[in-house]
Amino acid sequence: MHRRRAWELRSAQDRAERPVSDGGQSREPVREVVERTQTVVRTVVLGDQDKVPLAPRAAQRLNGEPYTLPEDAVEWIEALVALRREVSNPKIYAFRHHIALACEKTARALREAGPGQRS
Repeated sequence: MHRRRAWELRSAQDRAERPVSDGGQSREPVREVVERTQTVVRTVVLGDQDKVPLAPRAAQRLNGEPYTLPEDAVEWIEALVALRREVSNPKIYAFRHHIALACEKTARALREAGPGQRS
């Protein structure tokens, strides 16, 4: 313990003797003493009526390429089959609840939609 304290004292004296530009101490009188600063972080939980709409952004694939939607029913079916195969993928698994809700809403809209009707 004594060696450590002696080293701290020697290194502090060495730093104090350096020029101010190299991290040394200034010989000028102190103008202001700041005793303590405090940072306060607040979390605000917004209700549904207070939600801030997110700005739309262009969708991107995981590799950074722009995302394009399937163009016909066959491509949509292939995309859903690919999603079903990937449900245990760590990149998807964490969002499984959100994906499931979106799929349920889509399935409901598909059942309720008439010909030429858009949701």
